[in-house]
Amino acid sequence: MEKYRVGIIGGTGMVGQRFVTLLDQHPWFELTAVAASSGSAGKTYEEAVAGRWAMETEIPEQAKALVVLDAVKDAETLADQVDFVFCAVNMEKDKIRALEERYAKLEVPVVSNNSAHRWTEDVPMVVPEINANHISVIAAQRQRLGTKKGFIAVKSNCSIQSYVPALAPLLKYGVEKVLVCTYQAISGAGKTFERWPEMVDNCIPYIGGEEEKSEQEPLKVFGRVADGKIVPAEDLSITAQCFRVACQDGHMAAVFLKFKEGCTPSVEQIKADWAAYAGRAQELALPSAPKQFLHYFEEPNRPQTRLDRNLEGGMAISLGRLRPDTQYDYKFVGLSHNTLRGAAGGGVLLAELLCAEGYITKN
Repeated sequence: MEKYRVGIIGGTGMVGQRFVTLLDQHPWFELTAVAASSGSAGKTYEEAVAGRWAMETEIPEQAKALVVLDAVKDAETLADQVDFVFCAVNMEKDKIRALEERYAKLEVPVVSNNSAHRWTEDVPMVVPEINANHISVIAAQRQRLGTKKGFIAVKSNCSIQSYVPALAPLLKYGVEKVLVCTYQAISGAGKTFERWPEMVDNCIPYIGGEEEKSEQEPLKVFGRVADGKIVPAEDLSITAQCFRVACQDGHMAAVFLKFKEGCTPSVEQIKADWAAYAGRAQELALPSAPKQFLHYFEEPNRPQTRLDRNLEGGMAISLGRLRPDTQYDYKFVGLSHNTLRGAAGGGVLLAELLCAEGYITKN
């Protein structure tokens, strides 16, 4: 098949680099353009990331010779070279919102890893296995923007990938309260241990803005589309604490949940629901979708970041230690790969969904 032409805005950063590696040999997508800040513009991609390539694999050959464009000044040039773009930039939120809307108005669909548009009412924030139906709001967004093809779709924060998928199949029982503590890898801050030696043998009990995202974003994911906007769920309460820990990749979550009175399922039923759970991504057999979305480990010391973060190409969710709790009904542990499922991989999966459902087309 003729592949979709893809650009990456913010292609030199940690998430941008991950997008570059995921697009190498992708069955549907071909990287045709990379944009970044003015400091990288005009260099080849290989030159632009020299000394700061942070991936475990070499720079893909198809990316090395691409000349980096200026994400702001060269928007029209980039728009002519692509069918859609991924966006993962480090800018002030108002500037990100303006930049993404500019590309959308140039009739370029934008699949964003940024948080700037996550609370825009007509911008879908999608985990393809959970709320794929939210992409229907794009019609209202296009009407607001005055576009025919262009739109913005975003993926949710990396922290919530470790527990929101586990909650999704349990909502039918009436999940009422959730307490979660996340233990987040340094790649989530765009760092390696070489570039952040202070994190060796360390734990920081604060990540700016992360707790608000961890408490609020699930409500939009679990919400509904009504009157051209997404209405967040109102019957679920989440409280969170987020820690940065000395781990390169993989976000872990310790989760406590309480069901509405008289609605509590058994441990065996929860495990069965997790094992059976699949979403639109599996139904469509999207290239990046894990065959088994939720994996439960019976071993008492699993999941572990080093052992389990790369499960199914880093796109599956690992769960374990489900047991009754003295304050809540149950507690369990979840793990996800933060730059794969939680960032670039989740973005690629979302783009696959948007292509399969006809929202992204080839020019």
